[in-house]
Amino acid sequence: MNAKNWANEKTEYVCTEEDAGKRLDVFLTAKMPCTRSQIKGLICDNHILVNGIEVKAGYRLKPNDQISVASVKPQIIKLKPQNIELDIVYQDEDLAVVNKQPGLVVHPGPGNIDHTLVNALLYHRLELSSIGGELRPGIVHRLDKDTSGLMLIAKNDQIHKDLAVQIKDYQVKRRYLALVHGVVKKDQDKIEQAIGRHPKNRKRMTVKADGRHAVTYYKVRERISNKYSLLECELHTGRTHQIRVHLSAVNHPIVGDKVYGVRRNNLGSSRQMLHSFYLGFNHPKRGWMEFYVDLPQDFLKILDKARKIS
Repeated sequence: MNAKNWANEKTEYVCTEEDAGKRLDVFLTAKMPCTRSQIKGLICDNHILVNGIEVKAGYRLKPNDQISVASVKPQIIKLKPQNIELDIVYQDEDLAVVNKQPGLVVHPGPGNIDHTLVNALLYHRLELSSIGGELRPGIVHRLDKDTSGLMLIAKNDQIHKDLAVQIKDYQVKRRYLALVHGVVKKDQDKIEQAIGRHPKNRKRMTVKADGRHAVTYYKVRERISNKYSLLECELHTGRTHQIRVHLSAVNHPIVGDKVYGVRRNNLGSSRQMLHSFYLGFNHPKRGWMEFYVDLPQDFLKILDKARKIS
């Protein structure tokens, strides 16, 4: 499977009266040498902004809207099956639930053209939907490279559409375990702060007034050594890096988070201690389903080390 990838050159467009009312993805497909699915991928990855703000592919353009595209020179990416370990928790003819290991990128992109979860899915001969585009077949939602745990994979387009609607309507339940710095005082609470792209570093997200609405619920599972807390977090919205950004914003960054956390940590964690342990959703044919997975070994070792600190 071949796909073109685009990045690292900035192009700008202005919406005229004639183009007003068009969908953003339709407008750009007519302007740029790439497919509509590739345009949607760039929008999803926040490489395309309107008036400096993140919008969705279906955004209706207004006269004089400024559209900026951080696109790239064409590069052919060949999707190929690769023998990568894959923990399939459940599968049927419509979907699969996988337990992603830490360190595995979900799909190909700039800097990671192979050795991804998608390459592993192809190797294990899973049928995959096409809605995610050429580089994201079957991918309904994502986890960061260094976040482990449960993910939904769609095997056909109809199921993908149904699951995507559930995620959009906050019907898919996702819970995480996070080991954070500091002793969290409240037994449970809600973090409700808008999140958007960092104004100076596009690879980072940040809490900002003009960002997208974001809500994270948490409760304390364990307070450890007067230095750490183990939290159970549940997403109500699903913004990029949401849990990591929210916990950092309330001064409890995740242990091992090199982007939003403490640069040096006494536990020696090589990645953020964040794990998606629970996934619940409504199977279109089988009704409500839910899955749990244990913490991976690297997380358990860091947790044990934290408990031994006096």
